[in-house]
Amino acid sequence: MSPPDPPGDLPFVDEHRALVAAPPAEVWRSLGTQFTHHGATGADLLAHLLGTVPRRAAGPPLTEGAALPGFAVAEVVPGRRLRLAGRHRFSRYVLQFDLADRADGTLVSARTYAEFPGLHGGLYRLLVIGSGGHRLAVRRMLRDIRDRAERGPA
Repeated sequence: MSPPDPPGDLPFVDEHRALVAAPPAEVWRSLGTQFTHHGATGADLLAHLLGTVPRRAAGPPLTEGAALPGFAVAEVVPGRRLRLAGRHRFSRYVLQFDLADRADGTLVSARTYAEFPGLHGGLYRLLVIGSGGHRLAVRRMLRDIRDRAERGPA
């Protein structure tokens, strides 16, 4: 499978998808909720330990230029695409969400692109990607987005 729209020079890592039984507008709302910062979290600690850029949340979610620990909102096409980008001591990366309208709901794709330079980067890749931890984290994120969208507004 050849992933579309590679962000710059980062190599493709993986793609995960979920079909959500909800319209794109509801999935977009759920995606925004997924990335709303709610005070100090484990993500803040991890961001500090890894030396992420950006390190702290800033601005409203789903707005270009906003940030959350480890990610800056690099591109927003409302209701269609959210591209998050970041870097830390061991990696440069992009996590891109694309929404596609389907007859039975909305298909959400999460694509990861990243580079892991040097020996430490290679070890980090083995730890995060090779262990399956990244796959589990992205699948959980997609499941949470799906479940929230299918429940509808709170």
